[in-house]
Amino acid sequence: MTSHRKPSRPRGPGPPRRRSGPRRPPPDDPPRRAALDALAAVRERDAYANLVLPALLREQRISGRDAALATELGYGTCRARGLLDAVLQACVDRPLSDVDGDLLDALRLGAYQLLRTRIPPHAAVASVVDLVRGTRGSTTAGFVNAVLRRVSERDEPGWVSQLAPPRDEDPVGHLAMAHPHPRWIAQAFADALESSATTELAAALAADDERPLVHLAARPGEVSAEELAALTGGALAPYSPYGVHLDEGGDPGDLPPVAEHLAHVQDEGSQLVALAVAAAPLDGPDARWLDLCAGPGGKAVLLGALAATGGARLDAVERAEHRARLVRQACEGLPVTVHVADGRGWQPDDPDLPDDGFDRVLLDVPCTGLGALRRRPEARWRRQPGDVAGLVRLQRELLLAALRLVRPGGVVGYVTCSPHLAETVGVVADGVRRAGAGQLDARPHFPGVPQLGAGPHVQLWPHRHGTDAMFCALLRAT
Repeated sequence: MTSHRKPSRPRGPGPPRRRSGPRRPPPDDPPRRAALDALAAVRERDAYANLVLPALLREQRISGRDAALATELGYGTCRARGLLDAVLQACVDRPLSDVDGDLLDALRLGAYQLLRTRIPPHAAVASVVDLVRGTRGSTTAGFVNAVLRRVSERDEPGWVSQLAPPRDEDPVGHLAMAHPHPRWIAQAFADALESSATTELAAALAADDERPLVHLAARPGEVSAEELAALTGGALAPYSPYGVHLDEGGDPGDLPPVAEHLAHVQDEGSQLVALAVAAAPLDGPDARWLDLCAGPGGKAVLLGALAATGGARLDAVERAEHRARLVRQACEGLPVTVHVADGRGWQPDDPDLPDDGFDRVLLDVPCTGLGALRRRPEARWRRQPGDVAGLVRLQRELLLAALRLVRPGGVVGYVTCSPHLAETVGVVADGVRRAGAGQLDARPHFPGVPQLGAGPHVQLWPHRHGTDAMFCALLRAT
């Protein structure tokens, strides 16, 4: 009798390749598809998730609960990438660099749903598998299914326990894995916190790892915070007299008060530092203000509106033409003049400006952005420790320029959205020493804000204040 046994498959390092079956039409899952498209844009062209995802939601007319889901999945997956990649690497028998980028995006999206949402595991796996099957076929979908099922064998604490450095041996490294941050950033937070207890570092990293509320700033003279809250359904901010908090996803640019330029999106911490610069006591006139690094214009709008109510004028300097254009658009109707120039060498050409310079200068310097990572979810994995030195050189040069442009007795507010000590107290100390400026106690100009530390500068924190980790120092020119 002739045998009809199939020939054995050759042995190899992995499962044999199988032909994929016919591709099904992609499932109708707009929020997950939008999140995947955003992840692809971040990976392929270094896009910013907080810019590309709202645009996708508008283009695809995704709103309401679907928009909120897409926002949670897209931003959350970007934010947790380090943890997700460590877990996926433990579940895949090849380096993640060998996995196709679009598949890695899908795996990260699935792992995020499994580990960091309340979506049922079977739905988290099936939703991603269906998306992959619709575009790549059944064989690839089977690979994704197998990997995600391995991920689902443990919850997030279980994976952290297995993969993170032991807490007693490397507390910073353990917390960096538990609250996904690169270790060097976690160490920068630890260095900047005035408490040496790891419990506060854990709280800071945990708050930085949460989805932030949307913060709006009402334009002074146009609408009050109370009116803005009523128009948007938001809540009054705890500290800023112009702030409103919204607990929703989607694109805040669609809100009528924002579209009509009655308000703009701005973290409450950014509002508070601008208000502190506007409120610091002066000797002499108070008519000419300067925003030396103005793009994209959030603080210029607030300062320009405040200047208008007091009869002052604001000059706004921005090096990049496209960002200067954003400042002009944001400040339309306000007494703001925008200049395209490098703040380090800019000299005002204005016969109405007193020879001794500006009365107030806001200097919100380019920085690592470590204090705003919760709003720029992919940024923590892009920044490198080597970025700090070049930025610090630029910050020192800009601060010296600001101190040259302010008149004696005037105030310079040095602001940065980073708590890194080299970018904050280090730059300020250098400016004070080289320019002979005096430093004011900034804390009285943050009324009602608790836990401001020993001063004279102010460092805000997400876990203490619900704001980005903004730094503000007030300097008096001599």
